[in-house]
Order: sequence, then structure tokens, then C-alpha cells
Amino acid sequence: MGDLTGRTALVTGASRGIGRSIAERLAADGAQVAVHYHTGGQAAAQTLAAIEHAGGRGFVVGADLGTDQGIDNVVAMLREQFGNLDILVNNAAMMSKGRDRIDGEEFDRIFAVNVRAPFFLTQRALPLLADGGRVITVSSAATRIALGDFAYAMTKGAVDVMSRVLANRLGERGITVNAVAPGLTVTDMSDWLDADSAAAMARVTALNRVGYPDDIAGVVAYLASGNARWITGQVIDVSGGLWLGPRGSGNPWLSLLPSAVTAENGQP
Repeated sequence: MGDLTGRTALVTGASRGIGRSIAERLAADGAQVAVHYHTGGQAAAQTLAAIEHAGGRGFVVGADLGTDQGIDNVVAMLREQFGNLDILVNNAAMMSKGRDRIDGEEFDRIFAVNVRAPFFLTQRALPLLADGGRVITVSSAATRIALGDFAYAMTKGAVDVMSRVLANRLGERGITVNAVAPGLTVTDMSDWLDADSAAAMARVTALNRVGYPDDIAGVVAYLASGNARWITGQVIDVSGGLWLGPRGSGNPWLSLLPSAVTAENGQP
């Protein structure tokens, strides 16, 4: 067990992917974890079973966070099961299907789930959130890279701003508020990712591979810990250096440097 022993945590969207990995990691570090899901009840039960099998504790809570009633139900369950809350992880989110052809209904839904839900869940959970607590929201590298999913990137830009403003408002209570921004991460939502696609993404990533849920969970666990007590109002990039610039022989700057300089510095 880590230094989260005795702490309580809620992880939204914890039935699969990044959310599941975060929930399991926080539990492994000692926290009691509320495993939230919307439609994946069986998968959420599997997350809880994995937590309990490893010696951790928690419970499952189902709710549609895109509605006021869903948010209220989660907060009521937290009050009943925990009494207070130490760590809130806003992970639940959805991507759009329409991308640049998105219609109004889908646009409203994605903002309800990705922006409205973390805002009002945080607002309504504040009376339960302990002084010195943690609010961590999963953002995306899509906020700094011009990709095709307009609405998704817009929602993640909104939660980045939300995190900075909340950090300033809640700092007097010792509550830190941060966001983490993953790049492409291998989950069941990335079933389109074959070996060729993964290799292509690795070539535009400084650390030369795609991400995995545990890569994200480790950073969230750090931000939830006492070691991160002096970090707040930040968006932490956890993309492995996605799209930092051309790499190796594809870097146009290398052609401008004398060969002796590149050889001395070990450049390919």
C-alpha cells in the first residue's frame, strides 16, 4: 500500500481503459475507491473485483453524469458510503462520431458529459471534499494539436481552464486542482489501432511508442499523493512527447547544422 491509506476517491468512467487503471492504482496505493460507470455495469464490477482481489476496497456507482439527477445520485452515494471525499478524478468523457460534421444534438451531449459533468460534480462534491484534497481531471493532448475532432478538443480546452480557475479558488483550503493530458493511449476505445498505426504514432512520439493506461494512472496517483502538494493549476502532458516536432532524419533543423556538430551530439 502507498501513501493514500485511509483516503477516499471517486473515479468517473472507471469501468474500462484509463479510468479503470486509475481506480486500480489509487486502490493499490491505499485509497477506498468509488468506481463510477454509466452503461458498463459488468465492466465496473470487474474493476471492483480486481481492486478487491488485490486487497483494496471500494464500491460501484452507476449514473449518467450528463444529467443533474445522475450527478446528485453520485454525490448522495459518496455521502452515504464515505461521508467525505479526498480525491476526485474526473475521467469520464466521450468523443464525437460526427467530428467536423457533428450535429447539434451530439455537440450538446459531448459538452454535457465532458464539461458540464466535471464542473457540476466538482461543485456539488465540494461540501464533502476534505481540506487538502485533490481534484484531477483527464484532459487531452488534442488541446495543443490540431486534430479532426473539433468538439472533443474544445471540451478538453474547457476543463483545462476550469482546472486553473478552481485551483485559484480552492487553494486556501489546501485543495490542489490539476489536469493530465494523455496522447494516444491503447484502450478498448482504440480498437482501430493496428501494428502499422501504432508504429506510425510511435514515429511522431518522442519516447517512441504509444501510451498505455498505466502510464496515465501513475501520474494521477502522484498528483493524488502528498508528494504533489505544491503542484496546482497545471495541465500535465502525459503523452510521451507526442508531436513535439520531427524526429531523427526527418528533422529539418539537422540539415542546417554542420555535420561535426550533429556527430558530436550523437544526432542520427
